[in-house]
Amino acid sequence: MDNYPDAVEMSLKSQYQSEAEVSFVDSLTGLFNHGFFQMSLGREIDRSRRYGVPFNLILVDIDSFSDFNKRRSHLQGDRILSELAYIIKNNIRVTDLAARFSGDVIAVIMINALTESAVVLGERIRQGFEEQTGGCVTLSVGIASCSGADTDRESLLDMACHALSSAKMKGKNRVQVFGTEESIVLEDTPTVLVVDDEPKNVKLLKALLEHKGYEVAVAGCGKEALSIVKKVDIDLVLLDVMMPGIDGYEVCRHLKQNPSTRLIPVVMVTALDDEVSRIKGIEAGADDFISKPPNHVELMARVKSLVKVKMLNNSLTSIENVLFSVANIIEAKDAYTQGHITRVSNLAVDVGRRMGLTKKQIAELRIGGILHDIGKIGVPEEILNKPGALEPDEWETMKAHPVIGYRIAMPLKKNLGCALEVIRHHHEKLDGSGYPDGIIGNEIGVEAKIMAVVDSYDALITDRPYRKGMTREKTFQILRNEAGAGKLDKDVVACLIEMIGETKSI
Repeated sequence: MDNYPDAVEMSLKSQYQSEAEVSFVDSLTGLFNHGFFQMSLGREIDRSRRYGVPFNLILVDIDSFSDFNKRRSHLQGDRILSELAYIIKNNIRVTDLAARFSGDVIAVIMINALTESAVVLGERIRQGFEEQTGGCVTLSVGIASCSGADTDRESLLDMACHALSSAKMKGKNRVQVFGTEESIVLEDTPTVLVVDDEPKNVKLLKALLEHKGYEVAVAGCGKEALSIVKKVDIDLVLLDVMMPGIDGYEVCRHLKQNPSTRLIPVVMVTALDDEVSRIKGIEAGADDFISKPPNHVELMARVKSLVKVKMLNNSLTSIENVLFSVANIIEAKDAYTQGHITRVSNLAVDVGRRMGLTKKQIAELRIGGILHDIGKIGVPEEILNKPGALEPDEWETMKAHPVIGYRIAMPLKKNLGCALEVIRHHHEKLDGSGYPDGIIGNEIGVEAKIMAVVDSYDALITDRPYRKGMTREKTFQILRNEAGAGKLDKDVVACLIEMIGETKSI
């Protein structure tokens, strides 16, 4: 390799080979391997402390790489990883060092460079990879800087991993510098569950984790692990694979299939490093893999990173629950619409299933149904409960609720997906006569089209302050007329009517 000063490179290579008695090059990528990277990083930190020479640690990670391997194949994954290595080698300077840090993560030590230069390099690598893959696979990049301060290797790796996690959390396909993102404060001590039938392994991991300030729960078998997770709030599971009774794959599968535990990160710590074992782990839902015996620095970096992801997920779940609670409070303001959001959500899900929507779309329909009227928090109660027709200014106030709801839910855009569109567009019409945006036809997503129909159905058939609920037959006829006039989707109306029991065509 030619990306390190010759004399230093030869010295480090000789030192590494004499100590490790193995090659310093990763066979797949052609980059330096993890052990050589760790030795080089330690040397640069010492040099930075002694001479004040700044350098940057850059971590480059392929987004959703495990999903890519599942969709395509591990051979395709290896090809993508090799292409990334090629792009990195062709963009770094002669003085920089690139190494395979772990799995699909490549580390770059950018010597004698300011943070701004590292950001430029990170963007160049990210854009080059995006162009190479046509955007079907993207990168996230985390950067941490060392400028002669009293920084040790573990702290620098922590900072780079934190920045990389932040890039992932903010939507992936971006470059993030440590210190420029909002810190995630861990108010409670995170709890890690160590699952292994070998007492020596448990003792080693427990001591290491406790030394770093983590609470540690231990289990000697899979059955015990599942029992502990039911009783204790676990933030991460370090899971052995080969155990008597229920093996690690089955434990992982149980955790990931249970809605209450599926967000707990699971790291498989195993001596099995063959492709078949990793595929089984990926299929079971494992978030990461660590080989036995684990490298302590790498293990702690991954633990800290995944615990922060868990904490963020907890926060997002709490925010989502708050929004659901607000939606119920708003519904309680209007005695005539109590139960409306539940009925509409369930009805939309049933229609979505009948129309062949994906699981993701159906989940977004469910959430969109619960939150579609959350913007009515901005509508005075006297308008919501007015027994007669609304005045023009009152109607304008009522029509603002989709936009208000959209703005309230916007912070959860990445989590809500098309549910956000349902909140904003459930009163749009195909002919452009709806509100708030007056969009037409295919500009309205299928989820919003379904919500528009089921919301209208429930509004017509139930009692309101200004009128009694209509009969089912009358409600169906109005929906047919709206569909015939090009306002509601004919297929959705037909599906709803057929599902409820009416067999007449539109």
